[in-house]
Amino acid sequence: MTAQDILKDLKNRKYKPVYMLHGEEPYFIDLISDFVERKLLPEAERGFNQTVLYGKDTDVMTVLNASKRYPMMADYQVVLVKEAQDMKWGSDDADKKGMNPLLSYLENPLPSTILVFCYKYGKFDKRKKTYKAIEKSGLIFESAALYDSKIPAWIEGFITEKGYKINPQASMMLSEYLGNDLSKISNELEKLMLNIQAGQEITLKHIHDNIGISKEYNVFELQTALSRRDAFKANQIINYFEANPKANPLVLVLGNLFSFFSKVLTYHYVKDKSPQNVAREIGISPYFVKDYEQAARSFNYAKTMQIISYLRECDLKSKGVDSNTDNGGLMKELVFKILH
Repeated sequence: MTAQDILKDLKNRKYKPVYMLHGEEPYFIDLISDFVERKLLPEAERGFNQTVLYGKDTDVMTVLNASKRYPMMADYQVVLVKEAQDMKWGSDDADKKGMNPLLSYLENPLPSTILVFCYKYGKFDKRKKTYKAIEKSGLIFESAALYDSKIPAWIEGFITEKGYKINPQASMMLSEYLGNDLSKISNELEKLMLNIQAGQEITLKHIHDNIGISKEYNVFELQTALSRRDAFKANQIINYFEANPKANPLVLVLGNLFSFFSKVLTYHYVKDKSPQNVAREIGISPYFVKDYEQAARSFNYAKTMQIISYLRECDLKSKGVDSNTDNGGLMKELVFKILH
């Protein structure tokens, strides 16, 4: 079940008595949590029938005491436990009296209570009896982190849901620059859409004008310049990066180049070089296959392997391993090695 499936059920008042939202990707957990907190109950009912707790400031007994209350003049009450990963959950074993209050409640939860645990930045231990009890009586949702290759498609889906369209180059540009932080991406897109008419296609120009990514000097253009072995353009971009380090941090540049050349390496392995197959194997839009074809022509398998080694070496040097060169110097050295 996806986050959208859960939200659909919640909107249709199809509730479970207990929810465990856990996983590495906080975005989807926050998406559901925000809906539960702001929209699940009518505003007039929240004062009496909604309890919001934070893991580091609460404990199991406080959660249980809140959960065992009956709603006041309403059908349901909500108990929302944020940052549940910081709560001391205790042992699965029974206490000296042979009791485990949490487990007892989870095995037979109050139907009029909607108890939601938001357990972020990691997975709840599936071996625990607590997990199995929630799985049986409620719903468990794992918010898995998206692979970098899946981010452009996620951006396109997010935009489409909001009634807009986005150019493939624009979605790739956003994923290259903003990484896989879905919360950051969604915030930037929300701001971007405020300046664009509904239904309009978002283009590279919109990205450049509204998100502060230079039209000519960005990682995307650096990849193109390197693929074409255009030393002059590549060095222009590197000089711009050196002059604007906050907008173009070395860690971001290296991460994107590593991702790009790793895909070029995969391209060399692929036997069926048809655009559709290459796109599927590499995990990109068919629109960008030509870029990887160009890079593969410029850098054979052995050179691509060497470039990946250079990137790893540059990453170590940037962290002070066997080097005291500044980041600008490291980037210039890296571009020289890639092109020679």
